Amino acid sequence: MLVPRPALAALATLLLSACASTHHYQAPQIALPAAFAHAGPATPATAAVAADWWSAYADPDLDRLLRQIGQANPALAQAEARWRQALALVGAARALDQPQLGASAAATRSGAASATGGGTLLATGLDLAWTPDLWGRAARQRQAAEAGAQAQAALRDAARLALELAAAQGYVRLRALDAQLALQGATEAAYVRSLALTRAQYDAGLVARADVIQAETQLQSLRTQVFTIGRQRALQANALALLAGSTPAELPIAARAPGMVALPGMPPVPAALPAELLRRRPDLAAAERQLAAAHAQWGVAQTAWLPDLTLSASGGLQAGSLARLLDAPARVWSLGPALAATLFDGGTRRAAEAQALAAYDEQAAAWRAGVLAAVRETEDALAQLATLSDQEREQQRLVALAAENERVVGYRYEAGEISFLEVATAQNLALAARRALVDVQAERLVASMGLVGALGGGWEGRL
Repeated sequence: MLVPRPALAALATLLLSACASTHHYQAPQIALPAAFAHAGPATPATAAVAADWWSAYADPDLDRLLRQIGQANPALAQAEARWRQALALVGAARALDQPQLGASAAATRSGAASATGGGTLLATGLDLAWTPDLWGRAARQRQAAEAGAQAQAALRDAARLALELAAAQGYVRLRALDAQLALQGATEAAYVRSLALTRAQYDAGLVARADVIQAETQLQSLRTQVFTIGRQRALQANALALLAGSTPAELPIAARAPGMVALPGMPPVPAALPAELLRRRPDLAAAERQLAAAHAQWGVAQTAWLPDLTLSASGGLQAGSLARLLDAPARVWSLGPALAATLFDGGTRRAAEAQALAAYDEQAAAWRAGVLAAVRETEDALAQLATLSDQEREQQRLVALAAENERVVGYRYEAGEISFLEVATAQNLALAARRALVDVQAERLVASMGLVGALGGGWEGRL
């Protein structure tokens, strides 16, 4: 018997679709350089970044702050809830290829104008249906759900790292403001001594009244600046409290006692290779899992061309009254397969497949963009650390020179060789140098934390 050509064409289309839908997912690859362009020296002992990466800065207040963020931050709780939703979707996807069992009970009463009249019908039954996953549609839906859950887990970890990084860098800025306030206090004490000396020399007729006014102006200007720094500190503390899921009253961060180092310690620079970013960063892991989910959804769209086979069985009891239903019911049953396929849909399936493929291409481009951004973030942090290290060394030298100049100018003023203008100039130069040193040290710590964040913060693909 000859098979009609349209039937052969339809069969060929189904077979080609089945073959196309068997493409297996492979993780994307990207060519990365063997080393970072701005990588500096790093010992093997510092190559690994711990999960509690902030412990390397040896600051108890920082440790308490970041641990509270992990426990109480609302944004992190939202990410955790999204992950649980994705896990629930995985459970639903795993049930797609399982048999479905249902029960029914019905009571109907009917009437008719014929001589036979109407009657009552009571019926109960069980229905069993199973759609075997012949083309892998349910398997791909399950793969998409599992990849989506893994992506949400990685996004949760990425959110945690971003919050930890923001809080740690904010904490450094707060401690830098504390250092500036401490510097203001020490400088104020020096300015008060200079004003007392100038007044004594004015009373002795050694200097003009202008020197006293200039010393008073310099001191008052310094005292006015304290309010600006204090206001900045209060705002920074409020921001940290929000990150920790608390109010400022619930999370006070006191200034360090006089004599204590305000800024955290500077740890060694961690080492890493560009290729390690692919397994270290949770955001890149999330992008790869989203790509896998998009690939699985593409496979689901491809199977829409194939027919569905359903195996069903049902059995039940029927009777005209409850007594007969319990004693002598009529037994009914049915058993058989059913094959269903869409022959024409006006291009709906083709459009859905094209949309799924485009979504996959979009995720592939997003993954590649994420990798390049991660390399750039790491290079930025390494470049900042390299230049800031040199800048701090030179700034320390400038502080030492300014302090020596301030001391020498002070001696010359006491000897009556110069006016107070040179003293004020030397003191302002020394203060500016010390302020700049605090800023550079804080920037270096922030860049160090930025490098840890760019390297994934100790995350090791825990999906």
